[in-house]
Amino acid sequence: MKICVFGAASAHIDKIYIDTVEELGRKMAERGHSLVFGAGGTGLMGAAARGVKSGGGYVHGVVPSFFKNDGVEQLFDACDKMTYTQTMRERKAIMEDEADAFIITPGGVGTFEELFEVVTLKQLNRHNKAIVFLDIDGYYTQLEAFMRTACERRFVTESCLKLYAVETTADGVLDYLENYVPENISFKRTKLGE
Repeated sequence: MKICVFGAASAHIDKIYIDTVEELGRKMAERGHSLVFGAGGTGLMGAAARGVKSGGGYVHGVVPSFFKNDGVEQLFDACDKMTYTQTMRERKAIMEDEADAFIITPGGVGTFEELFEVVTLKQLNRHNKAIVFLDIDGYYTQLEAFMRTACERRFVTESCLKLYAVETTADGVLDYLENYVPENISFKRTKLGE
């Protein structure tokens, strides 16, 4: 399975995140999965790629050419395949199209954008791929609480909570992906005042 991993590019995060995501990448490769990701060489992007490579797996990096030209971000230089794009939108589209499943690791604004895009596209029936959060050290606990609040206040339907899973270990994440069975989730819209 080609797995897209979204996560932080920051090199200034706690070691627990780096070690956990590197372990995830290694286990992905050991279980026969490959990686498609944003090509970053630092943070959790770099950790995932190092882990997959250390496990003997295949790594496909996708990055806008201006990252390389402007030195915006250190790239992972051991990718088996590197695809350069013109825009961030094109980058995301390629990763989304290539992937059979998505893992969301801790990250910042860019990761939040990516996670909400794949969840939204799934809600709109543009894909039915597995999405799972790797919740390291409670990083996504408050996001989960926020999503439940949004449901309680009827900004988000309860069905949205079924679009993804949350796991706390690399094995839990991979077990979820490997056993994922797509289901048709109904998003019943209610009329104003109901």
